[in-house]
Amino acid sequence: MSTRTAFLKGHGTENDFVIVPDPDNTVDLPPAVVAALCDRRAGIGGDGLLHVVRSAAHPEARAMAPEAEWFMDYRNGDGSIAEMCGNGVRVFARYLQHAGLVAEGDLAVATRGGVKRVHLAKDGDVTVGMGRARLPEGDVTVRVGEREWPARNVNMGNPHAVAFVDDLAHAGTLATAPAHAPAAAYPDGVNVEFVVDRGPRHVALRVHERGSGETRSCGTGACAVAVASARRDGTDPAVVGTPVTYTVDVPGGRLVITEHPDGEIEMTGPAVIVAEGEIDAAWLENAQG
Repeated sequence: MSTRTAFLKGHGTENDFVIVPDPDNTVDLPPAVVAALCDRRAGIGGDGLLHVVRSAAHPEARAMAPEAEWFMDYRNGDGSIAEMCGNGVRVFARYLQHAGLVAEGDLAVATRGGVKRVHLAKDGDVTVGMGRARLPEGDVTVRVGEREWPARNVNMGNPHAVAFVDDLAHAGTLATAPAHAPAAAYPDGVNVEFVVDRGPRHVALRVHERGSGETRSCGTGACAVAVASARRDGTDPAVVGTPVTYTVDVPGGRLVITEHPDGEIEMTGPAVIVAEGEIDAAWLENAQG
């Protein structure tokens, strides 16, 4: 790893990320280093890390290079690799704009969940085309302490279990992952959303993200919640024939989710770059063990 490694810090509805620009994919980021960088006391602090790489320079993204110049190599706060992060895509796009690599308007971002379409608006909001949800068959339950709820299995390129509850406090501290059953429904773990109603097509959530714990926001989780809410409310866009929009309050702010009759989902919300600097070379060497 080079002795001078740049970083930035950004967030989308307070879902925060360490950003490591690395166009040529030369920075080694093993799980231990990512976890150390994301540590809120001994590192920079973040729910995850956005490794910014040109698609052509990364073996997992090379096939997407003709369609999307930049690849979001996303890592969870514990250093594990994740397929997608909705808030992360917005912050990733904001970084590209901040760095002068893209302009206001439309762009494409490669992710492990496929190529995502992004629009950088004049008002500062960022809209991401999140693709279509998959709704795997089978009953799922989640449990916290003595409480258990049925949950909707929604896949947004990453797995979610959406449980509608009477009170968000019933989710407990979310310091550890809520139990789920059957285990076979989520062989690689799951993001769990607890949801309450706030008004017509307006809900609020708390979320435990696998590999990160409770976070202030989860973009794919907000999409999963909107999809599950529409099915619960009888407003499936494929059935009613018109787009359906839900306002989703997260602890860190508000996201607006629109699902279209063809199943395509769009997420709109803010994205902010907070700071930038350099990682200390000696600290980084120690973090690698």
